[in-house]
Amino acid sequence: MLELHNVRVTYANGDGIQKCSFHVAPGEMVFLVGPSGAGKSTVLKAIYLEEWPAEGHVVVSEFNSLFISRRDIPFLRRRLGVVFQDFKLLNDRDVFGNISFVLEVMGKGNKEIKRRVLRALADVGLSHKSRKYPQELSGGEQQRVAIARAIVNEPYALLADEPTGNLDPITLKEIMEVLVRINLRGTSLLMATHNYDMVKNYNGRIIRIENGEII
Repeated sequence: MLELHNVRVTYANGDGIQKCSFHVAPGEMVFLVGPSGAGKSTVLKAIYLEEWPAEGHVVVSEFNSLFISRRDIPFLRRRLGVVFQDFKLLNDRDVFGNISFVLEVMGKGNKEIKRRVLRALADVGLSHKSRKYPQELSGGEQQRVAIARAIVNEPYALLADEPTGNLDPITLKEIMEVLVRINLRGTSLLMATHNYDMVKNYNGRIIRIENGEII
């Protein structure tokens, strides 16, 4: 379960989102489409509670922002995988280390870490790059690593914030194929993008946001 109910988020300059309500069903693919500055990233941040709703509430699995304690926020975030446009990879760790870091923080054992990381790498087609460092990879390969890191903990839902924004058309298509494959396996996908022409070619629900409001 992933739901937003009349969510409003405000910033010092007044920009943000208001009265945002929608849900993402289990296994569903949803595209949040709108121009730059429309509020797409803020919606995603409200879901994983980097930005706290000033009004309304967010539900992620068994967690509700109305009742959740600060110490339980990390457990809410473990239900989610997040992919960023700028990758946010650790340059001092190789591909394996970037992906395993998530599981190390959670205290998983070495055997389980290795099993999950290798499976995530296979899912994104990078098994042969496990000992490369981010600076040795192309932009598309770095985004694949970021996706592998996001799914290594087998999240309920994958949130992707403009994951194809900086990629050429061929690499864009490859990344979308990876995301669709993950979704078809049962992981809900909520992807924020300005590229309506791209997403209309996929079998997902499209939600449009403009000036901070779902329209």
